[in-house]
Amino acid sequence: MKLNKIPTKEYQNELTMDDFLVSFNDNMPGSFPKVNEELLLQFKQEYPTLFKNSKKWSLDIHRKKLIDWLPKHV
Repeated sequence: MKLNKIPTKEYQNELTMDDFLVSFNDNMPGSFPKVNEELLLQFKQEYPTLFKNSKKWSLDIHRKKLIDWLPKHV
Protein backbone atom coordinates (compact mmCIF):
# COMPACT_ATOMS: atom_id res chain seq x y z
CA MET A 1 0.00 0.00 0.00
CA LYS A 2 1.34 3.42 -0.94
CA LEU A 3 0.92 6.18 1.62
CA ASN A 4 0.27 9.69 0.44
CA LYS A 5 2.73 11.97 2.13
CA ILE A 6 1.40 15.46 2.55
CA PRO A 7 4.18 17.95 1.85
CA THR A 8 4.93 20.37 4.66
CA LYS A 9 4.90 24.09 4.11
CA GLU A 10 8.16 25.98 4.61
CA TYR A 11 6.88 27.57 7.81
CA GLN A 12 6.09 24.12 9.25
CA ASN A 13 9.60 22.74 8.80
CA GLU A 14 11.70 22.21 11.89
CA LEU A 15 14.88 24.26 11.89
CA THR A 16 18.06 24.37 13.89
CA MET A 17 18.40 27.38 16.14
CA ASP A 18 20.96 28.89 13.74
CA ASP A 19 18.67 28.45 10.74
CA PHE A 20 15.71 29.87 12.65
CA LEU A 21 17.77 32.88 13.72
CA VAL A 22 18.80 33.65 10.13
CA SER A 23 15.29 33.13 8.75
CA PHE A 24 13.68 35.22 11.48
CA ASN A 25 16.08 38.16 11.09
CA ASP A 26 15.99 38.06 7.27
CA ASN A 27 12.19 38.16 7.15
CA MET A 28 11.52 40.90 9.68
CA PRO A 29 11.29 44.62 8.87
CA GLY A 30 14.52 46.55 9.40
CA SER A 31 12.98 48.53 12.25
CA PHE A 32 12.15 45.39 14.25
CA PRO A 33 14.76 44.25 16.80
CA LYS A 34 17.06 41.49 15.57
CA VAL A 35 17.47 38.30 17.55
CA ASN A 36 20.71 36.62 18.52
CA GLU A 37 21.58 33.27 20.05
CA GLU A 38 21.47 34.66 23.59
CA LEU A 39 17.93 35.99 23.15
CA LEU A 40 16.75 32.73 21.59
CA LEU A 41 18.14 30.74 24.52
CA GLN A 42 16.42 33.10 26.96
CA PHE A 43 13.13 32.72 25.06
CA LYS A 44 13.53 28.94 25.09
CA GLN A 45 14.03 28.96 28.87
CA GLU A 46 10.91 31.07 29.39
CA TYR A 47 8.75 28.86 27.13
CA PRO A 48 9.94 25.27 27.64
CA THR A 49 6.51 23.87 26.73
CA LEU A 50 6.96 25.16 23.17
CA PHE A 51 9.93 22.80 22.87
CA LYS A 52 8.42 19.85 24.70
CA ASN A 53 8.25 17.52 21.69
CA SER A 54 11.36 18.73 19.89
CA LYS A 55 14.51 20.74 20.39
CA LYS A 56 14.07 22.22 16.93
CA TRP A 57 12.56 25.57 16.09
CA SER A 58 9.58 26.13 13.81
CA LEU A 59 8.43 29.34 12.19
CA ASP A 60 4.87 28.09 12.58
CA ILE A 61 5.12 27.50 16.34
CA HIS A 62 7.75 29.92 17.60
CA ARG A 63 7.78 32.98 15.34
CA LYS A 64 4.59 34.74 16.51
CA LYS A 65 5.34 34.11 20.17
CA LEU A 66 8.88 35.45 19.69
CA ILE A 67 7.57 38.55 17.89
CA ASP A 68 5.36 39.31 20.91
CA TRP A 69 8.12 38.51 23.42
CA LEU A 70 11.11 40.23 21.80
CA PRO A 71 10.36 43.98 22.21
CA LYS A 72 10.06 43.58 25.98
CA HIS A 73 13.46 41.84 26.22
CA VAL A 74 15.75 43.95 24.07
